[in-house]
Amino acid sequence: MPRARSQQISLQDTPYYHCISRCVRRAFLCGEDLISGESFEHRRGWVENRLLFLASVFAIDICAYAVMSNHLHVVLHINSEKIAKWSTLEVIQRWHKIHKGTLFTQQYVRGESLPEYALTLVESSAETFRNRLMDISWFMKELNEPIARQANFEDKCTGRFWEGRFKSQALLDEAALAACMAYVDLNPLRVKISRTPETSEFTSVKKRIVAARHQKQPKPLYPFVGNPRENMPDGLPFHLSDYLELVDMTGRIIREDKRGLIDASLLPILQRLNISSENWLCIATEFGARTGNVVGTEHSIAYYCESNHRQRKPRQQGIKLLA
Repeated sequence: MPRARSQQISLQDTPYYHCISRCVRRAFLCGEDLISGESFEHRRGWVENRLLFLASVFAIDICAYAVMSNHLHVVLHINSEKIAKWSTLEVIQRWHKIHKGTLFTQQYVRGESLPEYALTLVESSAETFRNRLMDISWFMKELNEPIARQANFEDKCTGRFWEGRFKSQALLDEAALAACMAYVDLNPLRVKISRTPETSEFTSVKKRIVAARHQKQPKPLYPFVGNPRENMPDGLPFHLSDYLELVDMTGRIIREDKRGLIDASLLPILQRLNISSENWLCIATEFGARTGNVVGTEHSIAYYCESNHRQRKPRQQGIKLLA
């Protein structure tokens, strides 16, 4: 029996999670139907736009994403420090971007005078909204439901568009985070719908590369801020240039016409995480098949299972480091 989502998300262990949503029956409801020839490619744009919009509302950052023909990958970061700084007004204003709220919250936002009992109800509502705005289940719900309604309206039908339950994986350490992000960014190359990262439509890596050409980082995405250090700003614990080089080199190698080997000495991320080039290629291409609902090094998984009183399962293999 699947574990309750509340038992899978533990901010004490990690704020990073890899989520996957699939279309029902894995049908090509977002891409091109190879049988009829009808294209639904524009729906991938719907998903991407909605995803980036929600990142501006929730206290959940997007580290990586790839909108595929029949499923979606997204690596999320729950930003509990950011949401703790939001005032009652900001929490309500953000929630009103996706829902109407209550009569009292609407009056509060407009600056109308409210009796004491109404203010108490506003504070209670704001606390509920605050919890939802850092909840991955609410994030995925607000992502998937509008897309399903829009697609059903276009198809003039009713019923499910997405499978009822999305899959989530806890990324316990930096090695798991880097491996998962690269796996997600390289999905289009792995299934041969794109030849290079910079031409991979509806992916975070393309958006990052386009921005990097102008020496910027895309605002909707969680930024790279460099290796861990004191007084580190909020962001991913890698250098952007190192990560893009890693993805580019891995992408060249997994193409059938570009056989080769990654020289780990040229890649600072692999050096710092102590991952061999051979193991990295295995991780980056087979991440989904080799991992369970928690991902990390052997030490990270052992600590996670012990602290959460969980028995380690066979699929919970640790990411292999250098010997």
